[in-house]
Amino acid sequence: MMVEDAVNLTSKMKKFFLFFLFLSSISFSQVNLEKLLNKWNKGNVPYISVEKLASLESTVIILDARERREYNVSHIKNAFFVGYEKFNLKDVKKILPQNKNKKIIVYCSLGIRSETVADKLINAGYTNVYNLYGGIFEWKNKNFQIIDSLGKPTENVHTVDRNWSKLLTKGQKIYE
Repeated sequence: MMVEDAVNLTSKMKKFFLFFLFLSSISFSQVNLEKLLNKWNKGNVPYISVEKLASLESTVIILDARERREYNVSHIKNAFFVGYEKFNLKDVKKILPQNKNKKIIVYCSLGIRSETVADKLINAGYTNVYNLYGGIFEWKNKNFQIIDSLGKPTENVHTVDRNWSKLLTKGQKIYE
């Protein structure tokens, strides 16, 4: 009976250790994301959480501020591609509502490029603009669905490169 108890204890310790590692990786990622956003963003656009966006998804305008190759791999359902490098406010106004008070959520991979695009919208008079905290990485990390260019659910997320991909903990990492 003592050998069996020792095996059970060892098994429980392994499970606890794995659970601890899992929790550590989550908090480590969150700390890294927080530091990264604080380093690169000015804080001039309010954030919205992925959970809040999920509850509003069909009632807001969602803009994807990544590059076309990233968007084609996957994006949030109903998101409009607006890009970053070649973002053109004049072209984007064609998809934006006349009502400048309509809620607009802008996202990118993590929330850095999207802040720049969201700021341009605010400067153009849109009053209800938000930056998605953690971007599509956080969206996927929280198990929300993404779709491919054909509108089908996918696990693939374009992560730009291996360094950025460290912040994506769920899904299939795609590099180009």
